[in-house]
Amino acid sequence: MNTNTNDNNGEPTGAMQVQFDIRHLSEAQLAQLGVQQIAYIRPVIVNGEAGYSIHAADGTPMALAGDREVAIAAVLQHEMMAALVH
Repeated sequence: MNTNTNDNNGEPTGAMQVQFDIRHLSEAQLAQLGVQQIAYIRPVIVNGEAGYSIHAADGTPMALAGDREVAIAAVLQHEMMAALVH
């Protein structure tokens, strides 16, 4: 007798499977997508000095860094994924 078989398309019994079509997300849902997991980094000029701004996925400013490597390290330290914007 195989106790690993079930009728849930190979998913373990009790596992919840959520399906949705990303092409049909509302504007609000899209704005929240990745807010807690993704930060983007872009070059900026502040008071005449070059630097890098760090923003949440929804555009909320979070921090400024003097160079790109420091900005990336700050994002990674907070267990987020960095996306560079040119």
